[in-house]
Amino acid sequence: MPPKKLRATGNMNSSEHTAGKLADPSLLSKIDKLFACGVGEYIALPQLVVVGDQSSGKSSVLEGLTNLPFPRDSGLCTRFATQITFQRSQESNISVSVIPAPGASQEHVEATKEWKKTNLKTLDSTSFSEIMREVHMLMGLGEQENAAGKATFSEDVLKLEVSGPDQEHFSVVDVPGIFRKTTEGVTTKTDMRMVETMVRGYMENPRSVMLTVIPSNVDIATQDILTMAEDVDGDGYRTLGVLTKPDLVDDETPVMELIEGRRHKLNLGWCMVRNPSQKQLNDPNNDRYAIEEDFFRSVAPWNSLPKDRVGVKALRIRLQSILGAHIRREFPKVKSEIHKKLTAAKQSLDKLGTKRETTDQQRAYLSDISMHFQEIAALALNGNYVGNDWFDQFPTLKYANAVMTRNELFNNILERYGQSYEFTAAESGTTEEIAVAPPNVPEYFIGSAEELEEPEEQLVLRTTESHAELEEVMFETDTTSKRIGHDIVKWLTKVYKGSRGFELGTFDSSLLAMTMKAQSSKWEEIALAYISDVVTMAHTFIVDLLRQVCPNLRVREGLMSTLMDDLMAKYKTAFDSARLLLRLERMGTPITLNHYFNDNLEKSRQRRMRAAMEKKSVDDCQHGVVVRLDDIMQHHPMSNTEHTVRDIHDILQSYYKVARKRFVDNMCMQASDYHLVTGPGTPLKLFSPSFVSGLSPEQLEEVAGEDTSLKRMRNYLDKQIKDLEAGKKILT
Repeated sequence: MPPKKLRATGNMNSSEHTAGKLADPSLLSKIDKLFACGVGEYIALPQLVVVGDQSSGKSSVLEGLTNLPFPRDSGLCTRFATQITFQRSQESNISVSVIPAPGASQEHVEATKEWKKTNLKTLDSTSFSEIMREVHMLMGLGEQENAAGKATFSEDVLKLEVSGPDQEHFSVVDVPGIFRKTTEGVTTKTDMRMVETMVRGYMENPRSVMLTVIPSNVDIATQDILTMAEDVDGDGYRTLGVLTKPDLVDDETPVMELIEGRRHKLNLGWCMVRNPSQKQLNDPNNDRYAIEEDFFRSVAPWNSLPKDRVGVKALRIRLQSILGAHIRREFPKVKSEIHKKLTAAKQSLDKLGTKRETTDQQRAYLSDISMHFQEIAALALNGNYVGNDWFDQFPTLKYANAVMTRNELFNNILERYGQSYEFTAAESGTTEEIAVAPPNVPEYFIGSAEELEEPEEQLVLRTTESHAELEEVMFETDTTSKRIGHDIVKWLTKVYKGSRGFELGTFDSSLLAMTMKAQSSKWEEIALAYISDVVTMAHTFIVDLLRQVCPNLRVREGLMSTLMDDLMAKYKTAFDSARLLLRLERMGTPITLNHYFNDNLEKSRQRRMRAAMEKKSVDDCQHGVVVRLDDIMQHHPMSNTEHTVRDIHDILQSYYKVARKRFVDNMCMQASDYHLVTGPGTPLKLFSPSFVSGLSPEQLEEVAGEDTSLKRMRNYLDKQIKDLEAGKKILT
């Protein structure tokens, strides 16, 4: 018996067996091309799917629709999805290829790409069987079910493309038949679940039209495939029921009720076909279509059914209407969805940043981030907060503003609370009136006037909360006592008496340094708390800005780890500078060339003289307030100690004012601004292109290298974009 053949120019859609085209050829061609370029992996595409239980006659229905000589060897039965496409072309050709399953290994993908049968002119049952054996080997399937070490079913897709001048555009997908009972040594429960999952996946596609094949000689209530169809298409808009084996029916009434729509109604209705028997198939002289037409013409009660509901020819015509309308309805949605998916994929890929597989790519990637970082840092240091919306969204990026505010606060705190004792006013020996607290000092720093009298009231020194990773360098004392001594004369007298030698009318030069150190005892904690705040502000700025310019958490953490040692060194330098200034002001030799010192000292002495003279003044009406010469010359003895203590007080007061202002300026300019804000080596300027250029290949890989999951995601997005771009091009 000669093998049955399909010719590329054959009669699959000849006028003898075709009543019309199945759908718009242009649209069908585009859908087929979308499947071919992989768009169906991301977007549900309109398709015709043949589903049914094993032994339902599904393969015979498919053979009748396609005229393909499917192998009937039990070892070559449907164990994977098969996509069959017919299209019109000037040249006749048959090609066979395999589409790898989503998530297949790269090795398997490459193997499937290399395997392909092209330029076939005919396809008979013998050659088809041989091709199927090769496909089974390629997919890792055994020639017999449950072959040792081989899988039984595969998620790969076999693709058959038949083209020729006499072909009509048509595409259909055949999937393995589901089963509910395993066969020992043939199938397993795992196989059963895999097939059900595969079939359900095709059926759940909202754009799939399902040809649900059911034998006429069984109770449809027992057919799992119909239940699955109802689960995914409750309204029945995508389900076309196809009844087979009418020649084996004992009770025709229930079957007639199905086709006539009186029982288990489907919106797309029911059709009936009569597949040829094995004996009829083996006879090459038999025409399955003529046999089927004779059956439905002569056998009751089937000959009373509407002619558009029986036979493969009627089924084709029915499919023409259903599939054509379905594709026309869904096609605009497919175009829109491709555009949306493509946009989303590109955005996701952009979020991953540039590819970072090589050292050069990693260096370029970090350089771009560092340049963006420095661009925003420059705006922050210049106070140009309108240059980027991030400054409105993240106030911690307004670094210059925060530092200036903290500078003012530092000055005000040191002026108000920096001295250990209040200086006296003039000759009376009383302390100066306490000035009103400067407006820039928050209430929680100074408290109310009544609270200031409380000797143990605490002054909060810190305005920020330290980062845990900076604990090594930070000054942790964040409060100090607000208490200020009021009897400075008594204290100076005690200090003088405890340190004097044989001086007459003067005092030891070291006494000024000694009293200055004691009077400025709060400077250290106030100054180091100030530097701690500026360091915290700088570190917060770096952390928050990195979070914006580098959304990738792994890279960001790698960058911070790499930067941390250098950042800590820079923070430590700022603290060292502050401690040096403290040591110079508090423990060094008191020195100043500032004329303000002499001015203050002279004014202090003049106030004392005026206070003494006012006690002897009289108002003679003619010359105003005057002091008589005799009263001026009147002897008022004062001890050497009192004279000396008065001089010490006035000199200390004058020098303290000069030193305090000098210290505040130096702290703000050197320890803070130069080392932490605008200097050439500040922390904000560390992460720069030059820093990136100095990283070793090992460091680059550690910081910017892509981990396995990221590479997998990038490859997936690259493929998705490539496929969707190809799909978009097909639709334009």
